[in-house]
Amino acid sequence: MLSVAHVRNALEAKRQAFTMYGRDVFQTRQRYEGLLAWLSEQSNDDLTDALSSHERPGARPTREHTKGRPMGVIIPWQQDPVDHEQARSWALDILKQVPTLAVDGSQIFPSADFSIPVGAVQIGWFENPHDPGKGYKKDIHFEILAPRELADEGGDASVFSGHQVNLRRFEGECERLIAYMRDAKAENPPPVCFFDGSLAISFAAQMAPALRRRYISAVHAMIKASEETRVPVVGYVAASNARDLTTMLQNLANEDRLPPLSDGALLRSYMAWGDRTESFLCARDDQLFEEGNEHLDYYDHLLFLYLKTTSQGAPERLDVPAWVLEDGLLPWVIDIMRAECIVGRGYPYAIETADATAVITREDQERFYRLFQEFLEKRVGLNLRYSRKAYSKRRRR
Repeated sequence: MLSVAHVRNALEAKRQAFTMYGRDVFQTRQRYEGLLAWLSEQSNDDLTDALSSHERPGARPTREHTKGRPMGVIIPWQQDPVDHEQARSWALDILKQVPTLAVDGSQIFPSADFSIPVGAVQIGWFENPHDPGKGYKKDIHFEILAPRELADEGGDASVFSGHQVNLRRFEGECERLIAYMRDAKAENPPPVCFFDGSLAISFAAQMAPALRRRYISAVHAMIKASEETRVPVVGYVAASNARDLTTMLQNLANEDRLPPLSDGALLRSYMAWGDRTESFLCARDDQLFEEGNEHLDYYDHLLFLYLKTTSQGAPERLDVPAWVLEDGLLPWVIDIMRAECIVGRGYPYAIETADATAVITREDQERFYRLFQEFLEKRVGLNLRYSRKAYSKRRRR
């Protein structure tokens, strides 16, 4: 049981530490703000030259960079809706007859509380044609992972973690988007697809080589499919802590010891609702493509930008294949995202609906294990045992 008095006393003991932290963050932000102001006065060629000695400087400018723009890298939203009703009217008009697909996933990890390991992945999607004459579609794909499929790299069947479950969920989301892109490549206007998460998967750099390669291959295939079908896909990252833009500023200033600051924390106070940044080419130095994965390096085909979707919060990050800018579709795709956020009241409605479709609740997990136990007993002839410790904890809580 949590004691309020003890928590308050412990917080008070650290008051000075939090005060110093706030001061340090303020000073760091001031330094980056100065660099951001300097950046707005540089031409694209100047920035390209200044970054030429860095193989992966965090980010690189695109043709959207404009020297002397009044708000630096910020591109203001040209619309000015008076209220939410007017904004919603604008959003519905933008979305009219533009098909969208959002995909999300959920999972059940193998549990040491049960004698037989099993995992499961559920991929949910929401397809909306935004056409009164056509209905939307919500559906799921459910997949079981048996013991050998759950074993970690090396094939040790006695080691079961969530790595393979997470991987299959990730691959399943990418596969569903790829299939949709290929089916919809002839549509006009083209659909817009939403992936819930970043397309720059730095987290995989810390994984074993076999796992890392499969994560990279999944994203690489999705971006390649987007290029081939000319169907835009947007990776949406809520509350991003990425530091690609601030890393670029750090490299431009040659200040290796400048404390880190997230892009969102730097941009937050500069942006109003609906504003977005220029797009930047991803040049993150995360060692993702080492150890024989260089042929799958897709970062030079990936753009990122920030979009303000709420009045108070930090901007959200969008990852987009570079061809979308090359084909002149980027402003339109961003308008689609703005519209989705208006309908969803700050969060993309399509992604929110896909998440609700895919989610597996605690009650769902319990129902799954009852079905699994019944299947083992009736169809396989095995008994599923539940640990006494887990039973005791569950009964007490």
